[in-house]
Amino acid sequence: MRTYKLTVSYDGSRYQGWQRQATTDNTIQFVLEWSIGKLVGYRVHVDGSGRTDAGVHARGQVVSVKLSKLYDPQEFKDSLNRYLPEDIRIVKAELVKNGFHARKSAKGKKYEYYIDCREKPDVFSRRYCYHYPEKLDIEAMRSAVEYLVGVKNFTSFTDDKDCGDPIRRITNIKIVSTGDKVRITYYGTGFLYHMVRILTGTLLEIGTGKRDASMLPVVIAAEDRSLAGFLAPARGLFLRKVYY
Repeated sequence: MRTYKLTVSYDGSRYQGWQRQATTDNTIQFVLEWSIGKLVGYRVHVDGSGRTDAGVHARGQVVSVKLSKLYDPQEFKDSLNRYLPEDIRIVKAELVKNGFHARKSAKGKKYEYYIDCREKPDVFSRRYCYHYPEKLDIEAMRSAVEYLVGVKNFTSFTDDKDCGDPIRRITNIKIVSTGDKVRITYYGTGFLYHMVRILTGTLLEIGTGKRDASMLPVVIAAEDRSLAGFLAPARGLFLRKVYY
């Protein structure tokens, strides 16, 4: 068996998230497995670097798959893209050493969240950002970063009530404002269920003066989801890159 590493870009708008589900075929994982199966002639299983929620997008999701035949990576990529719908695209295909696993081998991830603060949402980007027509204090939001970076228990920032391992390491958060648009970039070793979206909601509440950044240590120490910010919508979130 040969192991292939696929870098995948997708528009998550019409899908029920990454993970295969018993009740629907409308997931990224299912579509990839079905399409690769059609190409190679047998059923396959693909492993993603992590699950993205329904409506979340990816520019750099990474997938590993084991195949019985040796393929030229470029030809395999081009052939597979002909089977895939137009909102899922293989950006890169690589033959890698056996033992590589998209999730288990990952060292870190980069997520981007896009916000549109203008009065009316931009016609062309409205499906790929959160329309939040408020005046944001960007410096107040940046002042919150120091409280979030590092190894911490992020129980307050997940909607997984049965999370057995809530310890995660955020290495950096960058907040960039260009006109009425804001991009928040998160770097970390891994993220919990809904974690990036809850962090985003919390930062937006700080940016609008609804909460004080200096109180974040209290929120973290409490390990209580109700004390953190709102869950920002899925459509503004992109999995940008996975590090190995």
